[in-house]
Amino acid sequence: MTVAVLRNWLQERGSDTSDPLFPTSTGKKLSSDAVTFLVTRHTKTAEQRCPTLKAKTVTPHVLRHTAAMRLLHAGVDTSTIALWLGHERAETTQMYIHADQTLKEQTLDRTTPLGVSHGLYKPADTLLAFLEQLH
Repeated sequence: MTVAVLRNWLQERGSDTSDPLFPTSTGKKLSSDAVTFLVTRHTKTAEQRCPTLKAKTVTPHVLRHTAAMRLLHAGVDTSTIALWLGHERAETTQMYIHADQTLKEQTLDRTTPLGVSHGLYKPADTLLAFLEQLH
């Protein structure tokens, strides 16, 4: 459906490829502030149907990061994600992998030897008590 809507939009806006894909009301390129304003406005509208959004931070950066993480979890390689995000270097995209605990756990689960239970480390109560007293 998204593809069909974008095709219709491209036909409607004309064939000049130098024009911005999503222009302002004056036909100019959207500024980052304008994009932030639109995301904020539409998030407030969405909160009426999805009240849990009120407790969440929704910004263009968060949406971009979420899209990259969903691609990563879907098995898309980081070099492709880097191209999609417009990163000049794939190393920039590597930050997404380093920050993702779920992906780390999935990798560890795949490398756990047979017969060994896997899971997160849980320290003994005595260790926790010792650490608590340091606080």
